[in-house]
Amino acid sequence: MAIFAIGDLHLSLGGSKPMDIFPGWEGYLPKLEANWRRLIAPDDTVVLVGDTSWAMNLKDTKADFAFIESLPGQKWILKGNHDYWWTTRAKMDRFLQENGFTSLHILHNNACIAESVALCGSRGWPFDDASAQDAKVMAREAGRLRMSLAAGGDCEKWAFLHYPPVYPGTCARELVDVLHEFGVTRCWYGHLHGKAIHYAVQGEQEGIRYRLVSADGIGFCPIKIRG
Repeated sequence: MAIFAIGDLHLSLGGSKPMDIFPGWEGYLPKLEANWRRLIAPDDTVVLVGDTSWAMNLKDTKADFAFIESLPGQKWILKGNHDYWWTTRAKMDRFLQENGFTSLHILHNNACIAESVALCGSRGWPFDDASAQDAKVMAREAGRLRMSLAAGGDCEKWAFLHYPPVYPGTCARELVDVLHEFGVTRCWYGHLHGKAIHYAVQGEQEGIRYRLVSADGIGFCPIKIRG
């Protein structure tokens, strides 16, 4: 069994916000599906690091979730800044169960144990955006990340975030300190697109190896991280 990661699918199969209008996203959905089916087996695990669906309400995610359900693997979904459909985990878990989305799971204040590794994560926060600075929100996100990592028990822990926790020469100190607190040495994140991809930290910073996995940043091809 292998573990993969990818983020920012920005699906809109039940809506009217196709990503194909953006440079680099033309025909991305068939490309994504072909790559996914070529690489991923039914017993593999895939972490989706946020911005999965453009749906505004949970009920409107059905077409997008049905597409993901049709793909092989067990998928664990993080919250992104455009996942407006996100609600309580209890409501989301019930929705997935009631609609037969048995391979979809919510990664929120919990952990997924796969191949003896605890896959943990949270949304994070845009620490680089001066207009978005909010100490209370950052503290809350750090708390959610801590809760997820704690749920991993004694396993080796890997972290997944939507927002980048680092940029060259700087970081979201509150979040990085939590990663160090739990001995995390590998972290994957999304959110960055287009020209912003060039600012992604791809490698080690303060003893943690980071990797960008936003869909357009990795050619719409899930990245194998173990297996």
